Amino acid sequence: MSTRLEDLDLNQSYTYLDYLTWQFKERVELLRGRLVSMSPAPGRMHQEVSRNVLVAMAVFLKGRPCKVYDAPFDVVLSIKDNNTVVQPDICVICDSEKLTERGCTGAPELIVEILSPGNAKKELKEKFELYEENGVLEYWIISLSDQSVIVYRLNENGRYIGSKPFVEGENVSSGVIQGFEITVAEIFAA
Repeated sequence: MSTRLEDLDLNQSYTYLDYLTWQFKERVELLRGRLVSMSPAPGRMHQEVSRNVLVAMAVFLKGRPCKVYDAPFDVVLSIKDNNTVVQPDICVICDSEKLTERGCTGAPELIVEILSPGNAKKELKEKFELYEENGVLEYWIISLSDQSVIVYRLNENGRYIGSKPFVEGENVSSGVIQGFEITVAEIFAA
């Protein structure tokens, strides 16, 4: 059991079984076997935006089969390779067979990531590719800096098609959570 991140070789490839033995103070993710330290604790605005979306989804989903979870919540994406564990800001799982005591095994139907300074590259490139490859049906990217939301939906060829950026005065709806809609103003309300 490792309790200090600095004790690990960052050039080594790890699996979910390794991940389960770690007892770090820091939050980490495992991207294709590579250990990635999470950014420092999210800032206040990040937390407010996350809460706004989470609460709206939770209220809408009450009594429905889909469930919404927020970080820290382990999502094991690469079941075959067992080498990718992410902690999305928010995720929606509609297949209860994917839920475990520790989190989710398999792709959630919807993932929301909020861009913060220091994580944009990871969210826009690495996680985008991982979510697409693993069949996450819908991926929302919320940008704090320009207060916008882009929704990516998986097409029949397994590729994401992105929306235009939604900004204040517009509504964002989900193709996965039928009937769910939230205004951009609600998302960024302080």
